[in-house]
Amino acid sequence: MAKFEKIRDHLFCIDAYDLGLPNRTSSYLIKDDKIALIETSASPSVPYILKALEELHISPEEIDYLILTHIHLDHAGGAGVFMQLCPNAKVYVHPKGVRHLVDPSRLITSAKSVYGEKFDAIFGEILPIAEEKFHAVDHEESLNLGSSILTFYHTKGHANHHISIYDSLSNGMFVGDTTGVFYPDMIKEHFDVILPSTSPNQFDPDLMEESIQLYEKIRPGIIYFGHYGAYSNPEFAYEEVRRYLPIFVQAGRQAMQEENDFTKQVNRTEQLLTDNLFNELQLKGLPEDHPVFKVIPLDLAVSAMGIIDYLTKAEQNTK
Repeated sequence: MAKFEKIRDHLFCIDAYDLGLPNRTSSYLIKDDKIALIETSASPSVPYILKALEELHISPEEIDYLILTHIHLDHAGGAGVFMQLCPNAKVYVHPKGVRHLVDPSRLITSAKSVYGEKFDAIFGEILPIAEEKFHAVDHEESLNLGSSILTFYHTKGHANHHISIYDSLSNGMFVGDTTGVFYPDMIKEHFDVILPSTSPNQFDPDLMEESIQLYEKIRPGIIYFGHYGAYSNPEFAYEEVRRYLPIFVQAGRQAMQEENDFTKQVNRTEQLLTDNLFNELQLKGLPEDHPVFKVIPLDLAVSAMGIIDYLTKAEQNTK
């Protein structure tokens, strides 16, 4: 059975069960005069999305737009598989993302360098999409779906090919990974956990800050995380990303001082971040067996790679 949540009359959050885990990665369905799906996650997620569409009485042929916040495989890896079933859909994506979805070979190679032998199990089949199926989205371009108007913004920081989408009807912003990761496992606790997503290979904290400032100017009342779900306190999300970014970068700097090998630097960064964060959460009263402690390391492992990649490039640029 599919898992989805009605956010507004026109808007649904679909659990894509990325990595086989609930509450991990969101797809969003906008059901208006035109129908849009935001994100597919990886190919193993597509059956979950299709099941949700079936239960919402929508056929893939009715999808008018597939919108991708960025082309990282946990957001767009299943786009090629999904588009085989959606003959009438147009893919909206950042201009820099088009060629990589027409020919995903570089995406696959890059992801394999991060995930290694786990790649096939995590991402499954990655299929190309015909170039004529794409629309490259301009900054501040809009799309009228009927009752809702979507406005697109180029929002670097997590990736140079990242866009965010403002939905006029809900006063909400689809933020992809720009404001990090929200952990629904904390929903019954007295505080939320939101961590930056600093995955390789285009992470830049200064550009991430610029994108957050753009959100603050637009002032959405709700943000829609890629990981995971709708969140009604955007200001807290912005401030948590700002609070943690220096901690993440400083952990990377310390690791680079202590280790010379890239892999060891990444591992040390991950260890420093894990120790710091777990200690903070336990001081706030979380028991050691809390479910969030099993999920957070999945993100810190990849974020540590992005931190070291960013600092290595910054160091090279100063030479």
